[in-house]
Amino acid sequence: MAGKKAVPENNKLDQLVAGSLQQRDKREQGYREQALKMYPWICGRCQREFTRATVQQLTVHHRDHNHDNNPADGSNWELLCVYCHDNEHQRQLEASHQTTTPADREDLPHATHNPFSSLKDLLKK
Repeated sequence: MAGKKAVPENNKLDQLVAGSLQQRDKREQGYREQALKMYPWICGRCQREFTRATVQQLTVHHRDHNHDNNPADGSNWELLCVYCHDNEHQRQLEASHQTTTPADREDLPHATHNPFSSLKDLLKK
């Protein structure tokens, strides 16, 4: 491959991303382990029970949605299964969109494609 130039690596960005992921994993490992020791392995919403074989499907949800707020007493945590956890965050996302004013919603992305734009021409044929 003598004729090809090496693609310049973006080491600084790679290091930043890797460092961020390591910090996140370290932070999550800490409060997750604490919460699993503190609370029974039951989803706080659907009441599904978990065992050692299925505990990886149990997540720690931050009630105030601030992942840096991790009091030692666990008052900001609740254990939720992955499905209930996703549902909780989706509900929060939808609630934040519903509380916006019509003027605020103009800034939100919206569909621009019109699949029927050439329908009139097709019907003429």
